Amino acid sequence: MKVFDYTVKDPEGIHALPAGGLIKLAGTFNCSITAQGNGSSVDLKHLFGVMSLGIKCGETITITCDGEDEERAEAALLRYMQDNL
Repeated sequence: MKVFDYTVKDPEGIHALPAGGLIKLAGTFNCSITAQGNGSSVDLKHLFGVMSLGIKCGETITITCDGEDEERAEAALLRYMQDNL
């Protein structure tokens, strides 16, 4: 299991455009990927779940990857978030 925290730097927080790319990327991995923030936990492969977290600029989201390709998923998701959020 791989877990990392990321503090959102985008002034708009996690909004539809970068969230869509994040979900699309998460869907390319076989492992289970969850996102936690604001007291809730959701499947990172579902847009409405991620949007329901309401993560704003300066808030932290925790991503957990668990399964066969968890290391690749962790690296790719962290890189995406650094580049887009």
